[in-house]
Amino acid sequence: MSDLPRLYADHLARDRRRSAHTVRAYEATATRLCGFLSQHWGEAIDRAALGKVSAADLRAFLAFRRSDGLGNASAARELSAVRGFLAFAGGEGAMPRVKGPRVKKGVPRPVSPDEAVGLAEDVAEDASEPWIGARDLAVLLLLYGAGLRVAEALSLTGAVLPLGATLAVTGKRDKTRVVPLLPQVRAAIEDYVHLSPYGTARDAPIFRGAKGGPLSPRLVRRAVQQARVRLGLPDRTTPHALRHSFATHLLGRGADLRALQELLGHASLSSTQVYTQVDAAHLLDVYRNAHPRA
Repeated sequence: MSDLPRLYADHLARDRRRSAHTVRAYEATATRLCGFLSQHWGEAIDRAALGKVSAADLRAFLAFRRSDGLGNASAARELSAVRGFLAFAGGEGAMPRVKGPRVKKGVPRPVSPDEAVGLAEDVAEDASEPWIGARDLAVLLLLYGAGLRVAEALSLTGAVLPLGATLAVTGKRDKTRVVPLLPQVRAAIEDYVHLSPYGTARDAPIFRGAKGGPLSPRLVRRAVQQARVRLGLPDRTTPHALRHSFATHLLGRGADLRALQELLGHASLSSTQVYTQVDAAHLLDVYRNAHPRA
């Protein structure tokens, strides 16, 4: 197997400053492509071989991936990773023109403030130990109360303590931003820190798993999924939906779009503008449900 996927991963992490999750996903795609082409052509894959990849080859690869049950959105992401890998291996212009699958751009659906807080409290109450419940409450309130991504919340270290009115957060591509910290969120974190049996070393993560290692995002998602079922909330109620709700509720109360971009850590304003659609959809729902002529 070619070592190009590993070199591509190193390039993404070192030169492009991509997240660890993105690096793993893109390296996996590059590995799959090399493996497929090796069987497809019956030869070893190197830079020269990748330089002769045709549109027909890529359509065959996508068809192969579709046989694994890949949907449109996942196929589009796979094609995006392939584009980056081929550009890395053969330079700009190495990627043949292939039209990606049509992906319907969904609008994030927020949960209500009561649902967001109720979800966090239910997860905390279901925990096996008080310090774990305090941990889960603090994490979920960071998502809804400060708009953090799950990975951002779990990457916080003891260096942020003692807490103040704001919190410095390192997001995608190692970009740092400052977010306000609501008193309720600060109190939840401080309560967890007080109860945690593992201390708060400056270079160690604040949020720990039951055995003392870093808390896994998978455990956060699983806890939210179980609470969602208990509370009868829709499937769209995920940890990331809490971040969507943070943005939507701020926008609905008059927050400036540029300020919201900074709070969310979006590199592009276009990423933030989706929340204007969310708010318009919400207003339309209110109008239809409340207006006597609707």
